[in-house]
Amino acid sequence: MGPSGSGKTTLLNVLAGQIMASPRLHLSGLLEVNGRPMSNKTYKFAYVRQEDLFFSQLTVREILSLAAELQLPEISSVEERDEYVNNLLFKLGLASCADSRVGDAKVRGISGGEKKRLSLACELIASPSVIFADEPTTGLDAFQAEKVMETLRQLAQDGHTVICSIHQPRGSVYGKFDDIVLLIEGALVYAGPAHDEPLTYFSKFGYICPDHVNPAEFLADLISIDYSSAESVCSSQKRIDRLLESFSQQTSSILYVTPLTRREEFKNSMNLRKKTIVKRKGGWWRQFWLLLKRAWMQASRDGPTNKVRARMSIASAIIFGSVFWRMGRSQTSIQDRMGLLQVVAINTAMAALTKTVGVFPKERAIVDRERAKGSYALGPYLFSKLLAEIPVGAAFPLLFGTILYPMARLHPTLSRFGKFCGIVTVESFAASAMGLTVGAMVPTTEAALALGPSLMTVFIVFGGYYVNAENTPIVFRWIPRVSLIRWAFQGLCINEFNGLQFDHQHSFDIQSGEQALERLSFGSSCIRDTVVAQSRILLFWYCTTYLLLEKNKARYQRLEQPPLDQTQTGLKPEPSESDQVEPYQQPEPPLLDEGKPTQQLESLPAGQLNLFILEGL
Repeated sequence: MGPSGSGKTTLLNVLAGQIMASPRLHLSGLLEVNGRPMSNKTYKFAYVRQEDLFFSQLTVREILSLAAELQLPEISSVEERDEYVNNLLFKLGLASCADSRVGDAKVRGISGGEKKRLSLACELIASPSVIFADEPTTGLDAFQAEKVMETLRQLAQDGHTVICSIHQPRGSVYGKFDDIVLLIEGALVYAGPAHDEPLTYFSKFGYICPDHVNPAEFLADLISIDYSSAESVCSSQKRIDRLLESFSQQTSSILYVTPLTRREEFKNSMNLRKKTIVKRKGGWWRQFWLLLKRAWMQASRDGPTNKVRARMSIASAIIFGSVFWRMGRSQTSIQDRMGLLQVVAINTAMAALTKTVGVFPKERAIVDRERAKGSYALGPYLFSKLLAEIPVGAAFPLLFGTILYPMARLHPTLSRFGKFCGIVTVESFAASAMGLTVGAMVPTTEAALALGPSLMTVFIVFGGYYVNAENTPIVFRWIPRVSLIRWAFQGLCINEFNGLQFDHQHSFDIQSGEQALERLSFGSSCIRDTVVAQSRILLFWYCTTYLLLEKNKARYQRLEQPPLDQTQTGLKPEPSESDQVEPYQQPEPPLLDEGKPTQQLESLPAGQLNLFILEGL
């Protein structure tokens, strides 16, 4: 516990191994459990972050069922898996909302407290030994915060070790903690039992908690700096410096965290977890079908987004059809047709791009977390996403073309109409693939919305209408070859102008559509060339997305063990395999009045992490 910026989340991330890797960062220290290095290979960890991210169109039960299928492939029976999920729903108080959709900003779903408990449920699928929770009450009202912390308390009583950071809990929430570490600016003010000992300790320095005052509020005020005035900043800083110095003088170099459960309970819980811990992932095709099911439910159920896209497609088609209403065969109609086809190519690409870049960065955060847990590989996810979005993604270009084509009186044959719809559909998929690449390049939705249209603007300039390909400077001639708008515009023009005759009065007038294509430098191409080029662009963007996601996969900083003198720290040699479950007996630290071991930590310079030994997890 500590004020904002005290280092709570950083310390929790270090203990959970969730510090993002950086060449400018160095972590050193030794973290052991029962005499063995603490790692994911020995113990199964769960990490509940502040942000609750889910696929919004899935129900609570569906999210947990899919997580169970992905993380527990050894449970092959549907009945056993359903029973496992039902027990988890009742355990975390989610049975009443099990069949409700999670929801998002567009659709009302479950409450904030229910989302936090759902986050816990997703992490508990693999029955972890240790649960890390980063400020689990953030954004919740007092009642919901109480319910979430009661759930964590129950999990601790069931044998899990729960380590969480918290800002300033209410009194009833503070009473649920067994031990507490107080931090200020990355330094330790107190570490020990959470109930009466902190108040007794600080009363020695003249800081007495008034009666009927929440101890958490008293401790938070005591270790916070008051920035209301220069005098208050100086006085509060001096108070904190004295507390830091006093605590550092009476501690040794090791922080002991004592066991909270009896040895027998510890053995039973470890034996249970050994049976349920994930040993392997499901096969590639199993992952693919499960992810395809999830992607299809998310895409098909997103009613608000699909309704907006349908309305925009209809509105755009009506507007463009009204502007280019029933074009004739006059000389001026040639320019109108080219302008309409260019607008169609731009509108289709921008609509697909903005939809993808507005959604994918949020989805990528969920996927990164699931991949970090080893739930599935990247290949099945991308392939399933591509297939699931084909029906929904193709519906809107088809709707747009069905309305616009007869209104503008484009080439009036059924085969030409089919090719028109096919070209804009392939372009839509290529633009969506480009949106995935943009979303994989940048960290936030806002950055993606800024970068995506900017790149598309370059493709619009070299789209074949504003700058002729033959007049493009040599330096930029590669851009038209990779511009999805240029290939879509070229295909639409070939489909429209081939075989079309125009009214003419002068010898210099354009008499046929083939002459119009020559002026655009499209005369030597065919529709097949444009579709193949668009397919290559689509494949290029998907491959680039795969490489970027693989390259930007979450990598965490390793905790490097410094050279320690085991005679100084009191460590014993590493126990044998037969002693792995037995809690390792550390040398007893100094005792307080009631015979309880003191939890101690040496005060170190900034930037160093000292030795932690956790007993009896």
